[in-house]
Amino acid sequence: MQTWPGRPYPLGATFDGTGTNFALFSSVAERVQLCLLADDGTEQRVDLHEVDAHVFHVFLPGVGPGTRYGYRVHGPWDPASGHRCDPTKLLLDPYAKAIDGQIDGDQALFSYKFNDAAAAVSGKAPFGTDSAPHTLTSVVVSPYFDWGHDRPPQIDYHDTVLYEAHVKGMTMRHPDVPDELRGSYAGMAHPAVTDHLKRLGVTAVELMPVHQFVQDATLQAKGLANYWGYNTIGFFAPHNAYAAYGKRGQQVLEFKAMVKALHQAGMEVILDVVYNHTAEGNQLGPTLSFKGIDNAAYYRLVDDDAAHYFDTTGTGNSLLMRSPAVLQLIMDSLRYWVEEMHVDGFRFDLAATLARQFHEVDRLSAFFDIVHQDPVISQVKLIAEPWDLGDGGYQVGGFPPLWTEWNGRYRDTVRDFWRGEPATLPEFASRLTGSSDLYEHSGRKPIASINFVIAHDGFTLNDLVSYNEKHNEANGEGGKDGESFNRSWNCGVEGPTDDPEVVALRARQRRNFLTTLLLSQGVPMLAHGDELGRTQGGNNNGYAQDNETTWMDWDLSPAGADLLEFTRRLVRLRLDHPVLHRRAFFAGAELGAESPAADGSGELPEIDWLDLTGARMDGTDWANGFARSLMVFLNGDAMSEVDRRGGTLVDDAFLLLFNAHSEDLDFVLPPAAYAKRWTTVLDTDSSTAEGDTHQAGATLTVTGRSVVVLTRPSLRRPARTATGRTGAAVST
Repeated sequence: MQTWPGRPYPLGATFDGTGTNFALFSSVAERVQLCLLADDGTEQRVDLHEVDAHVFHVFLPGVGPGTRYGYRVHGPWDPASGHRCDPTKLLLDPYAKAIDGQIDGDQALFSYKFNDAAAAVSGKAPFGTDSAPHTLTSVVVSPYFDWGHDRPPQIDYHDTVLYEAHVKGMTMRHPDVPDELRGSYAGMAHPAVTDHLKRLGVTAVELMPVHQFVQDATLQAKGLANYWGYNTIGFFAPHNAYAAYGKRGQQVLEFKAMVKALHQAGMEVILDVVYNHTAEGNQLGPTLSFKGIDNAAYYRLVDDDAAHYFDTTGTGNSLLMRSPAVLQLIMDSLRYWVEEMHVDGFRFDLAATLARQFHEVDRLSAFFDIVHQDPVISQVKLIAEPWDLGDGGYQVGGFPPLWTEWNGRYRDTVRDFWRGEPATLPEFASRLTGSSDLYEHSGRKPIASINFVIAHDGFTLNDLVSYNEKHNEANGEGGKDGESFNRSWNCGVEGPTDDPEVVALRARQRRNFLTTLLLSQGVPMLAHGDELGRTQGGNNNGYAQDNETTWMDWDLSPAGADLLEFTRRLVRLRLDHPVLHRRAFFAGAELGAESPAADGSGELPEIDWLDLTGARMDGTDWANGFARSLMVFLNGDAMSEVDRRGGTLVDDAFLLLFNAHSEDLDFVLPPAAYAKRWTTVLDTDSSTAEGDTHQAGATLTVTGRSVVVLTRPSLRRPARTATGRTGAAVST
């Protein structure tokens, strides 16, 4: 085969129309062989003689898209020093843009015999069986795609409604998606799916992992599968099992077409990315890529025992975040997905691990520095899951500017409030208004808080109000897996029931959670299927259930159809009113300040907290551990926020009546200074109808465990916003 020297950058396989440049980093390799694989499994091996700054490279004329390849790296096998080179293992290119196949768990994937685990950490020569027939292979791809007029929607955070979705789970059971497209990127791009999301009001789809991931042999032996995908092996490659049209590079085109379709529907695409570890596990894991290329450069090893891995992820390994090779890999990957695949942001799994340059979580670590300085990555949405399993790993509120965070304290507080836990009122108020206690000290705004009650990990919304205990027997771990403290409440009966009172209470609780979520300041995130009442039968750890347990059921019951319409109304209400999704924190009245005069004189603050009598809450009210109710006044006339045209936004005023008590309560509406007349917008119990009016000072009975939302028009000169939404703008 004709070979040219090629170039050391970019890393990976780069097709230019005439041939392909191959470049691989390894600081320990003594010899690198590029292996071109025919369909019958035979290899053509090419030695990479050119080496620049530890990058082995070659250019092969005539080699183009669809070519399968891998590497064999010859070098030291010295686990005590952190080196695990084993040329009997065919290795994936860390920069592969597409990957074919899947591993099968065979002994050949491991550099030790299963009955001799000690060899994995000893100086004993590795077990040398060729892994090629049992592993994944890299694929050369074409970089060319007709994006047409594709443009990112670039939706501001405060206008964002996130929707966490699984490509397969969203589409496998949709009756209007053709059978051959179900479970695929093409299925996700089908109008039946995009229309549902658009009608719901979703502005950004957060896809669970779509980087190429590995199936676990232990799960496969039980007849299960890695469904969630938090087991990445290819940080540049779309997962091939989600491709409807082929796995020799077609998955790249199909993924791009999905992004294009979602953009055309007005939605951004956020990827859930797993840069904290890889699928190679610890010293007992398989050798698939990084481990055999340059183990010590990619993985964090125990300081005084390099044969073992330092793990803060619970998966066996953690990437070495102070390694230039790791930092370059992550940044090159992020830029690739933005520039070439047109995605709009990332949610970083176990992001605290990315901040561990040494032992502690450090918000000034190199990773944050290079992200903030990067002209591409710094401009997209960056969402952290702000914890890991290491010491000091819970970092909610601890990430630097530019970053938003999954707010775990929001989830916990809202769940506790609605299940009736005492002494939750003060923290509930903070979570409702954007969690200034967590984010304001670092100069961030309410949009730093990604609010959620439900995510993929845990109960669905339906199951949160239907089960006190997890029911994970199908996972084959004796019910030991999954979180045991879910802050759930089954409303009196465990699991399904026909009891009409319990059924009605559960429906009301679902609406209460959704109402709280979508009327809270910050950025709301819905979990896919919760708008339809999706259930997993009490399984709160569906990671291994690639079946109807986790797939969305689109066959709606009357209750599911009602919940869907209710959720649509809520999202519209939120997006139509700027006061419900402000960019700045509220400025409230001083604690103990007198209420406005009953005659209507006196200034109203941006927000006011009122008790059941309509009076301003005082310190005693906030300290009452048994209090489970309050009224919240949101003043749309006092926003002082500037819209894109330079005018000051004004909006209607809202009065939110929360009753988390088990009994009905009488709320006395505040005096005329707040409003002479209120109109019902929403009631999670429907005891007061939309459009009903209520005079100032009137008594309104609010059903136990329900929310009533009232409104009055803005008192300032009305005008339309540039978007045509209800919120008005007046000239400054």
